[in-house]
Amino acid sequence: MRAEGTAPGRPVPDGQDVQELLRRCARDVVDVAEGIRAVSARTSTALFSPDLAASARRRPRTGLAARWALLRALTNKQGLGGSAITAPKGVGHVLGAAGEVLGRESLAALVAVGSLRLRIAAVLIDHPEFERDPGMRRLTEAVTADRDLESVRALRALFRDQGAQRALSGLAPLLAELLAIRALLDEDPQNDETGWALAAGRALSADPLHGVSAARVAHLDKGEGAAEAVELTDQERQVIAPEGSFLGFLRNIEMLSTDGRILVQNVRGPDGVVRYVVQAPGMAPGRPRNDSPQDFVGAWRNLFLTDSPYTRSILLALDDYGIPRGADLALIGHSEGGIALMNLAQDEEFCRTYRVTHVVAVGSPVDSKRPADPRTWVASITNQHDIVPVLDGRGAGSAFDPHPAWYEVDYIGPGHEFPLCHMIHEYIEHLRTVIPEARERVDDALAPYRGPVVRTQAYQLKDRANPPEGYPFLTLPTASVPTAAGPVDVPVRYYDSSAAHLCFPVHAAMARSLLPDVTWLAPSRLGSRAMAVLSVYEHRCTTIGPYTEIVLSVLVDDLWRPSPYDIALDLLRRVDLRRTGRYVLSLAVTSEEARVVAQEIWGQPVLRVTAEADLMGREIRAGSPDLGITVGGRLGRGVPCPEADWILYGRRGGSTVRTLVRAHGRLRLHRGGGIGLRLDTAAAEPFAGQLRRLGIDTARPLFVLTCPQFMLHRSAGALLPR
Repeated sequence: MRAEGTAPGRPVPDGQDVQELLRRCARDVVDVAEGIRAVSARTSTALFSPDLAASARRRPRTGLAARWALLRALTNKQGLGGSAITAPKGVGHVLGAAGEVLGRESLAALVAVGSLRLRIAAVLIDHPEFERDPGMRRLTEAVTADRDLESVRALRALFRDQGAQRALSGLAPLLAELLAIRALLDEDPQNDETGWALAAGRALSADPLHGVSAARVAHLDKGEGAAEAVELTDQERQVIAPEGSFLGFLRNIEMLSTDGRILVQNVRGPDGVVRYVVQAPGMAPGRPRNDSPQDFVGAWRNLFLTDSPYTRSILLALDDYGIPRGADLALIGHSEGGIALMNLAQDEEFCRTYRVTHVVAVGSPVDSKRPADPRTWVASITNQHDIVPVLDGRGAGSAFDPHPAWYEVDYIGPGHEFPLCHMIHEYIEHLRTVIPEARERVDDALAPYRGPVVRTQAYQLKDRANPPEGYPFLTLPTASVPTAAGPVDVPVRYYDSSAAHLCFPVHAAMARSLLPDVTWLAPSRLGSRAMAVLSVYEHRCTTIGPYTEIVLSVLVDDLWRPSPYDIALDLLRRVDLRRTGRYVLSLAVTSEEARVVAQEIWGQPVLRVTAEADLMGREIRAGSPDLGITVGGRLGRGVPCPEADWILYGRRGGSTVRTLVRAHGRLRLHRGGGIGLRLDTAAAEPFAGQLRRLGIDTARPLFVLTCPQFMLHRSAGALLPR
């Protein structure tokens, strides 16, 4: 049973709904494609059967002719047009792979793509804005035309022009269809199984990882899980619904937020029987957490594995709560919570212990799961703009319904922004105003649980086995330092960053003129030249938030006993014993917290600007319209270098600030010929003026140091009496 939260589509002349007609056509076309694929499989099996091979050796004239005819029927574009990939090993596998790489798609795959395009057309009836949006149109055309590079460029342009949140919400109704088409047309024949599962609209239950080794995911799943009974605050107790109802349970989940807690309640039903309700929130936003399985990594495990720290933690909570064997149990969850509870419902041992009467999943990808007890009533409620439910492989408006006995609501909410459309608060509001009939239907099903709440207990779930994030490199003692932006823990830790350092030889006298007017601060010389470094960082995950950073610095000598060979000798010393370093002439960052930390803790001259950087590939790009600076180009082949720890110098009042920076990642050295720096004619001071005075506004770097992904930490600045 499926409930739609939208108005019917446009009728065709005979009164049928256009959307439903397109979906039925898509199902029929998929059946044809599967029939063609079955013929291809039988043909391939016959072609490489041992009996036919033996016959060809005994009677080459007729046997080889038969094999040649089968091969042509299987691979010729006028025939089945595909490959011999169904043969498990040997020549057939090689021939099939070669055919795919050369760009030949099978007839079955092309027919299946026709089905997927029909499904896209059905989705566009409810979302005509996608046809009008040039970015979405460009992406759809590129993916369906099997143009990889154009697809990547279209996706990047979509995110740049519209912002990641709007782009994700726009992709949600089409995501499964686009991915399925891409899998069917992929040069790697091994991806065909994924495409076929999606083309048929099936949830990926038989082999949900498709290319990601189940052993690898199981290796990630080492958390033991734990649950500890915790007390609710007085304010939270006032919010808890006093009686059982669908919206009451969802509001309890909203109250719990995503801090790793679940709720278990006793409800006395209208018949006087005490029943039990488990309420589980979704994953916490942000980077993976060490104290709870309720994060993105936990959600990924729950999606593809029936056993995870989240499900084990819930089992421990139920055991502590003391639910009697055979008691009626309702499981209600949002997002990751819905996945974890469905995992419990499909566990046969769990269903022998308790009678799972109801499972209600809101905003959860649960189509690949099935309760062990066929009597369990299941409801799934999803917003078509919510990208999370698409992760199970079944897109919005899918032509295939894997669970006809479930009560499913797949509606279009008024808000399209992700992640807002995924929040439990939005689902509650939509159930109240947009799809009230769904709320009433679920409430009717939960009638045995509609009564006074007898007991409420919250449990804090924990994931004890995971080491701290960044372990062991970033597990170090910290101290809180007050700043204008609030207290900041130092060292500041960077969990996921990229960097490119463009190194330019410059006139020593000009470099000296840009340094503070003190006699003891001098640029390091390499022969007759000094060295200026333009560094670009993309910090994706840090303890002061994500930001982009552009730095101009000059290598300087020991502040007390300068030597002509300081910089060369310092490379042989530990970083904490080094006397040379890089003096920061100008710094630009994209967040206010980073600006305050750089100025107040590290003593660096800093501006807040808009900037973006993409430094993870061979083609690097960075720029700031506020500074008028653009850096870009293609890196040549590089050679590995030792990890680059360094010292940064700044000024605060009459003192020099020395900051120790330690990094952990794979640094590479490249020739600088392929990388260029460009300044706009009206580029802003002081950054652009310093670049011009150093003469590097039109120069190519001598060499470039890059690190596509690394961790680092920056200490608090130490004041030096100089």
